Amino acid sequence: MAKTITFTLNGNLVSVEADGSRMLAYVLRSDLGLTGTKIGCGEGLCGACTVLLDGEAVRSCSTPLEGVAGKSVLTIEGLERDGVLHPVQEAFLSHGAYQCGFCTPGMILSTVALLQKTPGPDRQRVAEALDGNLCRCGAHVRILAAVEAAAAKGGVR
Repeated sequence: MAKTITFTLNGNLVSVEADGSRMLAYVLRSDLGLTGTKIGCGEGLCGACTVLLDGEAVRSCSTPLEGVAGKSVLTIEGLERDGVLHPVQEAFLSHGAYQCGFCTPGMILSTVALLQKTPGPDRQRVAEALDGNLCRCGAHVRILAAVEAAAAKGGVR
């Protein structure tokens, strides 16, 4: 049954009329037009659909819409501010930490969540934080280098 769910999306208050059990990824992409959030496995295993929910990295393909009511959701589209990329986005670009780009939004948001909690993670901690994000193109070495570079520059704003 449809109901109105209100939450903050990329800094703006939004209200969505939808079934509360509908998964957030589908609402973001289909109802709100934010296609940066990718749907890979649809089961919360690959990390392509990662968004930040109150600062925590979550899989939006397995997060019911009703679970975000009154909370804050940040998608890849919300990282850039006034035409300036987030430091993690810059690091991914400068290190070529993408190939097809499908996993990139989830990788970046998982990295942002990590750096907000652990500003100077070692490589082991970075690998652990990104373990649930799959890259089928094999850009893992460049991804790790980008995360380390972002962390070295402060990585958050």
